[in-house]
Amino acid sequence: MNTVVVARQSVARVWPGALICVTVALAATFLSEHYGGPQLLYALLMGLSLHFLHANPQITKGVEFCGRTVLRIGVALLGARITSRQVTQLGWETGAFIVAAVVSTILCGILLARLLGRRHEEGVLSGGAVAICGASAAMAISAVLPQSRENERLTLLNVVGVTVFSTVAMVAYPVLLRAMELSPTQSGIFLGGTIHDVAQVVAAGMIVGPEAADTATIVKLFRVLLLMPVVMAIAMVIRARTPAAGVARVKTPLVPAFLVAFVALVIAASVGALPRPAVTAAVDASRWLLVVAIAAAGVKTSFEDLLQLGWRPVVMLLIESVFIAAFVLVAILAGSVRL
Repeated sequence: MNTVVVARQSVARVWPGALICVTVALAATFLSEHYGGPQLLYALLMGLSLHFLHANPQITKGVEFCGRTVLRIGVALLGARITSRQVTQLGWETGAFIVAAVVSTILCGILLARLLGRRHEEGVLSGGAVAICGASAAMAISAVLPQSRENERLTLLNVVGVTVFSTVAMVAYPVLLRAMELSPTQSGIFLGGTIHDVAQVVAAGMIVGPEAADTATIVKLFRVLLLMPVVMAIAMVIRARTPAAGVARVKTPLVPAFLVAFVALVIAASVGALPRPAVTAAVDASRWLLVVAIAAAGVKTSFEDLLQLGWRPVVMLLIESVFIAAFVLVAILAGSVRL
């Protein structure tokens, strides 16, 4: 009976803030479906406009719940859309190249952070967001970084930045690829290896053609798969740098539970344990939960907080985006990458 009482009390504390985040997510989804545009960006901007509600203690608990627990569930469910068959379709050469592109972009972010006098965590966050899967990666990496007001602001700015850059790339890259007269396969590798968000990768691929869209999707899903080892490596580094005796170490497990769930779903999808309706439901739920989590991130942050970060984080995202695009394009033109 005590368990039931505790559960009811937890729900009572969480539901007002969670309801606001869900409402924002619904509104963002409606706008995206009826008027076009990035769903995540709508959720973020509407969340920012409701920041004044975060001062209410009745709202705070639910917003924090959506920003952490709901986020982690959404990231874990991403694993349901990836199978070993999709990964093996790449071939070891292309797979190794994509790994190199991801690692190089993260290292580029760390180097830029040092050159611009920013913190190491900022370079990891922005580099990982650009290298892997945009807003989802930014939120997942943020979940294992030391929790601070500064990191929350940086996460939000990275979500805004990668969403905007990804939208621009979705429109601009197909035009560039046609001007360069690349083959559909080469175009698909470029799109899947450079654009941040999965949905925008598919959209850009369809602009080029069905073959390019299929190739781009396979390459992009492999990049999403790399989210697990990258976030795990970051969590291990942070854990190693945390004092042996302290509460912070307990809060940073060696392998976060949501990454274990991510891997379990990848394995389940690979062996055919998940029926197609279950995979579709997991993918849709993942997208929806990430929209709710980003709405929560917006509610927690004010425009003033973002402005205090200055121009350097934006420059970092821009340079990292150009870096990964150049890295992939040079490899394609050199004939180093093919499916």
